[in-house]
Amino acid sequence: MATAVAASPAQSRKTETYTDTKRRDDVRGLNIAAARAVADAVRTSLGPRGMDKMISSGEQEVIITNDGATILSRMSLLQPAARMLAELSRSQDAAAGDGTTTVVVLAGSLLRRAQSLLSAGAHPTAAADALHRLATRAVEVLHAMAIPIELSDRDSLVKSASTALNSKVVSQYSSLLSPLAVDAALSVVDPAHPDLLDLRDIRVVKKLGGTVDDTELIRGLIFDKKASHAAGGPTRVENAKIAVIQFQVSPPKTDIEQSVIVSDYAQMDRILREERNYILGMVKKIKASGCNVLLIQKSILRDAVTDLSLHYLAKAKILVVKDVERDEIEFITKTLNCLPIANIEHFREDKLGYADLVEEVSVGESKIVKIMGIKDMGRTSTVLVRGSNQLVIDEAERSLHDALCVIRCLVNKRFLIAGGGAPEIEMSMQLAAWAKELQGMESYCIKEFAEALEITNILEENVVQPLLVSTSAITLACECVRMILKIDDIVTVR
Repeated sequence: MATAVAASPAQSRKTETYTDTKRRDDVRGLNIAAARAVADAVRTSLGPRGMDKMISSGEQEVIITNDGATILSRMSLLQPAARMLAELSRSQDAAAGDGTTTVVVLAGSLLRRAQSLLSAGAHPTAAADALHRLATRAVEVLHAMAIPIELSDRDSLVKSASTALNSKVVSQYSSLLSPLAVDAALSVVDPAHPDLLDLRDIRVVKKLGGTVDDTELIRGLIFDKKASHAAGGPTRVENAKIAVIQFQVSPPKTDIEQSVIVSDYAQMDRILREERNYILGMVKKIKASGCNVLLIQKSILRDAVTDLSLHYLAKAKILVVKDVERDEIEFITKTLNCLPIANIEHFREDKLGYADLVEEVSVGESKIVKIMGIKDMGRTSTVLVRGSNQLVIDEAERSLHDALCVIRCLVNKRFLIAGGGAPEIEMSMQLAAWAKELQGMESYCIKEFAEALEITNILEENVVQPLLVSTSAITLACECVRMILKIDDIVTVR
């Protein structure tokens, strides 16, 4: 009896336990399938021969684009891993501005190879670790093939911007938009901070009418609205003294919502007289400072201007542009080199901006206000984008943004590499050769992932692109795939 008891622990040690990993494999396979489905959805829009997508929303809004970030941001994705690829595209957009489709297709290609590795018996952690080493080595390969560039080399900058536009709907206008993007970007680079380019200093104004050929770079300021001349005010002012105000040129209201009932005509006349005197006093202070152009911020509390105040401003020969958006004030004041005025008591000449000419001009069937010849103009640029319909204008704006982002990449990291699929093929060849020097499972994984980098439908000749676009794409794609590989369950919580 004692012998039997003594033998039982040894027997239990020899017994193998069975662990059911089917659920983990199913969850991982489901995640990979969902992410690959997203990548396949945008794959056909990649490269110079890429096709466009027409996105139709439930609100009858239609967008025609082949910009990966735009397509994925409009997709209604429910599966968590699929949403990760949409966020991956947004990350690439924030980091480099271009390559938003490339990074998703690259992640999908890596996931396809990862799936075959897992089917062959590789452990997910081993595949993820190999992918981390591959990303580090791939970045080294890209740096080795990069060519330094100076911002004074305008031709190379224009060629890089053209690469970003080659696959767009407006690619036939790249000879116009590429130099325009380069000039706009370089004009806002501050010599004190030569490695920084803030795209918020470049304002894009869209105006329906004409064609994309009519798009132009404005060395000044544009307002997509006409001057307020209902009371017969001026529409053209030379030697302009411009004020940006954030207060209302209208009668004050009570702080609480209430009604005042006036039953006596004498009292009514007194209220109207006080209102007139109040507005007239404000207009006299504005005129006394020498101001002859008034830019009025949009008000949510009460009317920024009334018919009476417009009448007095017209008599004072002051050009008025009303309903200026709050988020535009910083850009406007930086361009005009002036200060916003929040109260009539602070209205002084030293807070004004100066320009040679402010005039209302016709563009298509509507009018805009142009401010030209600004004295001591800040480092900003304005681009007026034209187009025959709203879809073309919106896509032209997105394409211009991508071209500007490419220039921003080159300002931040001044290296160029060959484009058109060349970096991917070079990385694939060198990583496959490196895999032969390694041993074990890591060698097998890296060889498999190296083959995933051969994206053949983007091949093109005489194309260059910023180094930052490719390094960002490979790093972000590998990071996203590693994260998906390491997930073995989905836990739903309330």
